[in-house]
Amino acid sequence: MDREDAVYAVSRMQEFIEAHIYEKITLRQLADAAGYSPWHSARIFRELTGHRPFDYIRLLRLTKAALVLRDGKPRVIDVALDFVFDTHEGFTRAFSREFGIPPRKYCVNTPPIQLFMPTKILDYHRYLTEREKKMTERKEKKTVFVQVVERPARKVLIKRGVKAEDYFEYCEEVGCEVWAMLTSVKEALYEPIGMWLPEHLISEGTSKYIQGVELPLDYSNEIPEGYELIELPPCRMMVFQGEPYDDNDFMTEIEDIWDTIEKFDTTLYGFERAPEDAPRFQLVPMGYRGYIEAIPVREIKNK
Repeated sequence: MDREDAVYAVSRMQEFIEAHIYEKITLRQLADAAGYSPWHSARIFRELTGHRPFDYIRLLRLTKAALVLRDGKPRVIDVALDFVFDTHEGFTRAFSREFGIPPRKYCVNTPPIQLFMPTKILDYHRYLTEREKKMTERKEKKTVFVQVVERPARKVLIKRGVKAEDYFEYCEEVGCEVWAMLTSVKEALYEPIGMWLPEHLISEGTSKYIQGVELPLDYSNEIPEGYELIELPPCRMMVFQGEPYDDNDFMTEIEDIWDTIEKFDTTLYGFERAPEDAPRFQLVPMGYRGYIEAIPVREIKNK
């Protein structure tokens, strides 16, 4: 069995799990989805995801349950049964062991917790395949939508790296689980972002690139270990958004937006670049909406 066959087999198992997350799932069902024996299916699943199939299922169910508890006020027993836990007690033990807080208490306080956000193996495989290809020609330039938005004074829950200057270096230094923690924050003003910090916000011995989530100034919930809160003043951000694209092409789309930002004349909008006013940031690449990145700007005052 070559690696590509294994990738597609594990991807089929992941899709089956997503489609049947509210039902009992057996290893035989996963093996049927993969097209291999139960033993072989379990082995390649662990090799490619880093988790045994039923550990993966348990973590995914607990994460989805946590999001239900975070965003509503359901009864814990109803959530437990929805996610195929036999008893309230069993669900409470599993939830507490995984997230360090009982589900009932989490409903009340909703502190940031480390969610489980698994990598889609097929997407990652396609990304690596595309990354290895040499680009022989550039696609025709697409339209880039540009607008200026106001960002209010705010706090930002962040986790610093060491020397990282981009997403991939950051993941190598601190892991890729930060996004899952940031996603869990109920009080978030916007979705989590990757940021390039201005010099005055970089602590000694830490990275320029970080990840964080913006919060109201009155945020007072728990700060997870290894994270910190910083405050940012009001600012203006010039947002660049590309056209929708195939998710497999996201690196090309990012490079196109970077090229546009580098060459763009902000004075056409009556603004000048203001790199020390706020972090430059990027949203997670999602093909359906186009790649989005923003730089801080300041209005040019007429003399």
